[in-house]
Amino acid sequence: MRSQGQVRFIKISSRLQIGAAIVTLALLAGWGISMAGMAWVQYRAQADRLSLIEREARVATASERVDAYRHDIDAVAQDLVKRQEFLEQMTQSLPDDIRSKGTVTDSSNETASTIKKVSASIPEATALAQIEARQLAFVERLTRYADRRAKRAEHAMIELGLDPRAMLRNAERQAMGGPLEILATSANGDLDPRFERLGLSLARMNTLERSLDSVPQVLPTNGEMVTSSYGIRRDPFTRRPAMHSGLDFKGRIGSPIYAAAKGRISFVGRKSGYGKVVEVSHGNGLLTRYAHMSKFHARVGQQVASGDVIGAIGSTGRSTGPHLHFEVRINNRAVNPRLFLEKAPDVLKEVRRIPQLAKR
Repeated sequence: MRSQGQVRFIKISSRLQIGAAIVTLALLAGWGISMAGMAWVQYRAQADRLSLIEREARVATASERVDAYRHDIDAVAQDLVKRQEFLEQMTQSLPDDIRSKGTVTDSSNETASTIKKVSASIPEATALAQIEARQLAFVERLTRYADRRAKRAEHAMIELGLDPRAMLRNAERQAMGGPLEILATSANGDLDPRFERLGLSLARMNTLERSLDSVPQVLPTNGEMVTSSYGIRRDPFTRRPAMHSGLDFKGRIGSPIYAAAKGRISFVGRKSGYGKVVEVSHGNGLLTRYAHMSKFHARVGQQVASGDVIGAIGSTGRSTGPHLHFEVRINNRAVNPRLFLEKAPDVLKEVRRIPQLAKR
C-alpha cells in the first residue's frame, strides 16, 4: 500500500491462508448441506401430495367392495362403525351450499354401482353398502367445505399483507406429539385416501384460521389519536429524519393498554429507548410490542386474548410525554401496524361469516 510517498507491505503467512481457506470451505459446505436439506424436504412433501392424489384416484372399485362384503361382512360392519364415529366427532351438520366438486374426487357414481351390485349379490348387505355410500359422500362434501374455508383464509392473509405459505411452513415446524390413533381404516388396515385427504384439508383450514385469529385486530388503547405514524419522521430529540417503526397513541398516564390479538406474553421488562415494554408472541413469527409503559399487568408465559389489559400508558424510555408506542413485527422485521388495525376487523368479519363446523 502506498501512503504519503511510502510503500508498505502486509504479509499473510501460509498457515493463516490455509486456515482462512478451511473456514471458507466449511461455510460453503454448511450452506450446501442446508440447501440440500431444504430441497429434500420440499421434494418429499411434493411426492407425498402426488402419492395421495394417485391413491385417491385408485379407490376401491365396486367389484372390489363386493368381494370385501362377501369375504367378511362383520369386518366391513366394524369398518363402517369406525368411520361413523370419526364423522360424528367432527360435525353434526354442514352448509347446504357446498356443491362445488373442483377440489376433491366425486364417488357418487361408483358408490351407486356398488349398492346395485351388493344388492344383487348379497341382499343382506344392502343396508351396509348404502351407509358406506352416504359416508363417502359426506366425507367428500366436508373436504370441499374445508378447502373453501382454507381458500377464504388464504385470501384474507394476502389482503393483510401476510404470506399464507409461510404461515403453513411455520406451523409444520411447531413441536407436536401424542398417541397414535389411526382412524377410518379399511378391513385390511389401509387408510382410505379420501379420509386422508379430508384430514389434510381440515388441518390446513385449522392452521390458517388459527393464524388469522392471531393477527392484530384490536386497538391497543382507548385513545384513537395517532400522534406519530409509521415511517420516516423528524426525530423529536435530534430533529433529524429517522425511521419510526410503529404507531404512537396519545393518552393519559395510567390508561389501559390492550393486547391487539391473542397470544403469549414473551417479554416483560425494559429495553433501550423503549422504556418499560411488553411483547406478545402470536405465533408464526408474528409479534406485537407495547412500549413506554408506566405499569405492567402481564407476566412472561401468560396467555392473553385480544382486548386483555397488559399494561398502562406511561412515558418511560425515550419519550417526550405519555403515550403508547405500538409495533407489529414479522420475523423481527417491523411492518406498518395501521394496515392490520384498519383492515383486519372487516377482513376477519367476512371470513368468519362462513358457517362454522358444529362443535360437540
